[in-house]
Amino acid sequence: MAGASNIVTGDIVMDAVRAADHDRYLSALYAPADKRNALLALYAFNAEVASVRDRIHEPLPGEVRLQWWRDVILAEGDAETGHPIADALRATIAANHLPKTAFENMLEARIFDLYDDPMPSRTDLEGYCGETAAALIQLVAMALDPVAAPGFAELAGRAGCAQAITGLLLLLPLHRRRGQCFVPGDILAAAGTTPEEFVKGEGEAAAERAVAAMVALAREHLNAFEKGAPALPVSLRPAFLPLALTRAHLDKMEKAGNSVLSRTVALSTLRRHWLLLRHAMRGWTPL
Repeated sequence: MAGASNIVTGDIVMDAVRAADHDRYLSALYAPADKRNALLALYAFNAEVASVRDRIHEPLPGEVRLQWWRDVILAEGDAETGHPIADALRATIAANHLPKTAFENMLEARIFDLYDDPMPSRTDLEGYCGETAAALIQLVAMALDPVAAPGFAELAGRAGCAQAITGLLLLLPLHRRRGQCFVPGDILAAAGTTPEEFVKGEGEAAAERAVAAMVALAREHLNAFEKGAPALPVSLRPAFLPLALTRAHLDKMEKAGNSVLSRTVALSTLRRHWLLLRHAMRGWTPL
């Protein structure tokens, strides 16, 4: 019966990732079969905490939900919670000796999502990316190859910043409708606008300059990642595989110009599959 329960839990976790984060779901399929469940558990957890604002519209209940996850992760013993994703995550943390502090830091960073406070500076944005997307990449790398992973922590940081900043740019229309501003205040000031004006849609020329600066920042981190990526061992490649889409997203946003502010640009399904397949098979060629 325990085996049947594990299969059901695995199916629930896989379905959750496939529905909420299809690109990471596809990248997990390129991992070795015996590592796949660990990756899916980590991706399902990430999808859960990244979408708290979508499901719980008030900040304080959102914080309560994040605290629930913190309590689940820190709890001793192996008693089941009854939550398939939480149980899969706990099993993954235990089996792979993953550092619980990384999850605590991720949950702490996600509190920012629940409020409408503007992102103060580029340094704060990079810190947020480091505790969320970069930490996730590093945790996945540790699950894939705990011996090799520590040597690529800095590369994971660059990859996480590139991926997260690109993701925030893709979500710009949603964030503006909500009154959220992830574009750092110092970047907005340099572009000649403020968080309030940016969210309200005032000063489109300045907003476009701010978006261009964000694209440039994402490219800076992506270029640094791609410079070191050829050294990645095959064992760690699936952890970084979602980065296969980042350059194509940035190129498309750059061509779209100021329409990025009101419309989410998207890659075709065929292009996404092709980019993931190509990088899964060949990795990143030297620049």
